[in-house]
Amino acid sequence: MEQLIAICRPGFETEAGRELTDSAASGEVYGYFEPSVNQGFLTFHCPGPGQVEMLVQRLSIDQLVFVRDWFVVLADVALPTSDRVGAVIDALRSVDGAIPVCARIEIRLPENNADADLSNFARKWVSPLSKALRGAGLLEKDSKAESPARLEVLLTGFERAIVGFSLASNRARYVSGIPRLRLPASAPSRSALKLEEAWKVFLPPGQELDYLGSGKQAVDLGAAPGGWTWQLVRQGMMVTAVDNGPMNAELMASGHVEHVEADGYQWRPRARCGLDGVRYRRPSTPNLGDGRALAVCQALSLYRFQSETTDEKTIRRVVGVQGHPGRRPCTDGNELPAEGPSPLPRS
Repeated sequence: MEQLIAICRPGFETEAGRELTDSAASGEVYGYFEPSVNQGFLTFHCPGPGQVEMLVQRLSIDQLVFVRDWFVVLADVALPTSDRVGAVIDALRSVDGAIPVCARIEIRLPENNADADLSNFARKWVSPLSKALRGAGLLEKDSKAESPARLEVLLTGFERAIVGFSLASNRARYVSGIPRLRLPASAPSRSALKLEEAWKVFLPPGQELDYLGSGKQAVDLGAAPGGWTWQLVRQGMMVTAVDNGPMNAELMASGHVEHVEADGYQWRPRARCGLDGVRYRRPSTPNLGDGRALAVCQALSLYRFQSETTDEKTIRRVVGVQGHPGRRPCTDGNELPAEGPSPLPRS
């Protein structure tokens, strides 16, 4: 029985499993899933040989909404207390079939792990495990070498490690699909991280300046105290901040912000705006620019607004940039995409 570990948001293991099962079946790969309980991952089982590798070749991680990341399982290792490194090496040596060439290893923990000792162990275990794997010929000598795959270890506890590999051509850009961000002390609110995460996830690498950058304009509806506006100003953009509430004084002193005291639900620009970035609260927001601005708007809106529904069809109505699907944010809360306009054609 072949297996794949799919990473998702804790509490959404069943939704991720159903999505993966249906998506796999559309590519003529059939299996069933076994969810963990609020640990942020599930195990997808395929009965036939070569089925899991066929799945990751036919289905792109970017086509999935609930599944953030994944890797093919090579071995489920019971870790002894005396020689955990040796147990992993022995398990990999006993794997039937070839293991893709890997230059690095990534040790993961369940997203909701609260065991500080396990976190410390995982951090310290990377170095001796990597060194031993290189010595055993299971990792490339040069950790910086380009390789088609990466070894993955999901450490569920001190007694168990799920070992596998992820393909460089079909995995999340960030480990577990989560950009690790720090909130600067100067940020007016924590929502600043949501916008930064959004453009790291949705904007294609190397094309950030096509959407962000000096001289471009944006409208921030419901702006106070200015978390999103602050992020846009950092990119050199000119921002119209619409909110009846007060804006951060230091942010206003930048000279890049025009504060319009109005209800973000009701406000309309006096004339059509050629915007490069915008966020909105309502499905219909006229006169806010061209299709590209609207696509950015739809992609980023899910990081701001909450909904009680978990309907996947609603999620897929949110169009990302360059074909990226709507994804759940990783910050906090049960935030889902706001319903937006019908999908725009890809350019």
